[in-house]
Amino acid sequence: MQYDVGRTGRVCDLTGKKANNGYKVSFSKHRTKSLQGANLQYKRLWWEEGKRFVKLRVCTKALKTVEKKGLQAMAKEAGINLADF
Repeated sequence: MQYDVGRTGRVCDLTGKKANNGYKVSFSKHRTKSLQGANLQYKRLWWEEGKRFVKLRVCTKALKTVEKKGLQAMAKEAGINLADF
């Protein structure tokens, strides 16, 4: 799946995760619409192939996956070029 690097808003750079529509439910079961935002953090991640840090806005789940797979592999899956960051 391809993700646009230049996309604005609260979107994870590596996974494309964004806010989810949901409801806040009161004790009386009254429902009001709300957004459940992704847990996004600005992080400097070491890019081994480029021998430098890249600053990305990633969700915390993506950080765990980067530890497992590696940054280059995740960027390739997302279809982004890390040299642009």
